[in-house]
Amino acid sequence: MIQTNKNIAGIDEAGRGPWFGPVFACAALIDRSKIPTDLLNQITDSKKLSEKKREDIFDLLLSYRDKGLVFGLGQGSVAEITEHNILQATFMAMARAVQSLSETPTEIYIDGNKTIPEKYGVDLPMTAHIKGDGKYLNIAVASIIAKVSRDRYIREIAQKYPQYGLEKHKGYGTKQHQDMIRKYGPCPEHRLSFKPFLKA
Repeated sequence: MIQTNKNIAGIDEAGRGPWFGPVFACAALIDRSKIPTDLLNQITDSKKLSEKKREDIFDLLLSYRDKGLVFGLGQGSVAEITEHNILQATFMAMARAVQSLSETPTEIYIDGNKTIPEKYGVDLPMTAHIKGDGKYLNIAVASIIAKVSRDRYIREIAQKYPQYGLEKHKGYGTKQHQDMIRKYGPCPEHRLSFKPFLKA
């Protein structure tokens, strides 16, 4: 895992694929010298970690907030996904994550192959890194924080919509989710504009 300069923010998103709820993004700056090595050694692409492991790392990282870790979160709402499409809503979430940082980074590394368009107001040097969450520590940290934050949001909102089994599939288009949508119909948090959703 490559350690970047502590003033470079890593960005990753969580929730582009699900049929339910907002997309989340995190921007994270990390000062390796202030975080224990045993914790740093556990950090990798969030998709390679079990849900419990992600949750444990997230909670440990939170204890270093503003003491080696600075991060901001942003969301792109279901309404924005419907109006603009999921990619643009993801850019909005990323821009909001950067804008919510308590420190201004000198540069931004983004997981994927696209940078945030100028129209979203992030006037900083930025580069896209394919599979960056498995290469750069700051992006990996952002991937874990974004994923766990979204999962916790989904578990909370699942109490409002218990009929869909959201705590199990987190809003992805699983067979269980599709069956429950057919049985109960969609709710206001469903992404009705998604083509897979329309075909289900």
